[in-house]
Amino acid sequence: MSGHSHFTESVEEYLEAVYRLEREGMGVSTSAVASELGVAPASVSGMLKKLATDGFVEHVARGEARLTQKGLEIAVRVIRRHRLAERFLVDTLGMPWDQVQSEACMLEHAISARMEERLDAFLGHPQSCPHGLPIPPRDLSDPPRPGSPLAQLEQGSQVTIRGVTHEVPEVLRYLGDLGLRPGVVVCIREKAPLGGPISVEIAGRVHPISLELARMIIAEPLPHSAQTR
Repeated sequence: MSGHSHFTESVEEYLEAVYRLEREGMGVSTSAVASELGVAPASVSGMLKKLATDGFVEHVARGEARLTQKGLEIAVRVIRRHRLAERFLVDTLGMPWDQVQSEACMLEHAISARMEERLDAFLGHPQSCPHGLPIPPRDLSDPPRPGSPLAQLEQGSQVTIRGVTHEVPEVLRYLGDLGLRPGVVVCIREKAPLGGPISVEIAGRVHPISLELARMIIAEPLPHSAQTR
């Protein structure tokens, strides 16, 4: 038994969502948290008030919230365990990267501090999950996030894929089928005007990627000396 109640798991999930939105999203508004967790805005508003009363979050300008030190400690713990679990499921058990999100959501609440430490060492202290999202350090510092959305990078440049911001199974399955995974080098062949698709070359084949999807893919340009056209 993990010793977690359903309420505690709910608190952890909210704090995890606030952390992601603070560092990986567009800010912690009620609507953003509702979208992240798939719940009604009214429910989010009530929970954020509860979390503020309990000292896990504090309200800032424009109705947004941010984690307190107390909330940050819990959020980092949960996200570390979630992303380490994903690495274990993919790297050790061989599960497809589009199937591990829901499994890791269950495991994150059950992994103890001792197991987290052993798992981290067993996996070789990975810096990111299989989707390229950073595993936050235990010291609560912000992990580096190299790269920018693919949609913002220049036509003609060669880039290394660093990650995918949305761990949606259908999206991951599609990207996996194309070969668009962290560590892969691709070339941005064409950017259509007026919000049109972006064409990328992967292993000698050109594929059109919607602008919406290109915004979810994080990539980093190769050094200029390594660019080949």
